Amino acid sequence: MNTTLRIRRFNPEQKTPAPFFQEYNLELEASDSVLDGLIKVRETLDDSLALRCSCRGAICGSCGMRINGHAALACKTKIISATKDSQTIHVEPMNNMPVIKDLITDMSPFWEKIRQIQPWLQPSTPIPEAEHVAPAEAMNHLSGVMTCIMCGVCVSDCTVLEVDSKFVGPAALAKAYRFVADPRDDATTRRLTALNEPGGMWDCTRCMECIQVCPKGVGPMDRIMSLRAKGIDEQLPSTTGSRHAEVFTDIIKNKGILDEPMLAVRTFGFRNVRRLIGMIPIAIQSFRHKKIAPSGPLHRAIPGIDQIKRLFKRASVENHTFRNK
Repeated sequence: MNTTLRIRRFNPEQKTPAPFFQEYNLELEASDSVLDGLIKVRETLDDSLALRCSCRGAICGSCGMRINGHAALACKTKIISATKDSQTIHVEPMNNMPVIKDLITDMSPFWEKIRQIQPWLQPSTPIPEAEHVAPAEAMNHLSGVMTCIMCGVCVSDCTVLEVDSKFVGPAALAKAYRFVADPRDDATTRRLTALNEPGGMWDCTRCMECIQVCPKGVGPMDRIMSLRAKGIDEQLPSTTGSRHAEVFTDIIKNKGILDEPMLAVRTFGFRNVRRLIGMIPIAIQSFRHKKIAPSGPLHRAIPGIDQIKRLFKRASVENHTFRNK
């Protein structure tokens, strides 16, 4: 296949370093990976191209980069799939991390956030001679999250990290769930209390980008939702994030459709009057463009609300049964 790799380059040694794009045209097999193409560029066309790779088998996670606008492992992305819409493949370094050179990013911020959640067991029992043993059935549900290879792909495409560097990120939160849900760990309350703070589990906007790009199917957002549920079960102090989730659920349960102004009022409360006042211009503009339905007493339940209430009741019973197993 005649393929063009359009690569975002960056050389910090230039007098005025600035990113730029460079195109390379080459012949590749449809079964080749994007990493194969990049290595061919480096070996036959431009030996100055910098990239990071190792196992070439989607195990080490070294070759994370953005391919056609989404983060992925270059060794796992086939040329045939990357050229579905165009013969040109756009390759860029991972987002939300400093670029060292070309496609190589500095992973230091990623590892700092992983260390932040204390990724080790904290049992209250004495240290055994060999290891802490847990029955297989108590660990089976963790098999998915333990397949994480720490590639940073989910962090690259996290939309929250683009605007808030204090957010701990999807990879660290998925790792936090791995220990919170481990029956051998006894620091659950302490871990959840730390994650209840700003920058923790309530800052995720559920954009699902981390689920879409994860090469191992870890599903970081699903783990974040599980952490939130455990935090509510632990009756942690209420936060804006937890109130938003509870109020959102309550409105849908009783009306079947979202009452957005009331969601804001009940989430922030009248204690945060300044925040509510700051939202008034947006609310007026949205109302003029018919983007907001009537609120409060004027916000009526949709037809069939009884069916929605029955679904909530059934889900509550099943959830209670599941948690008590």
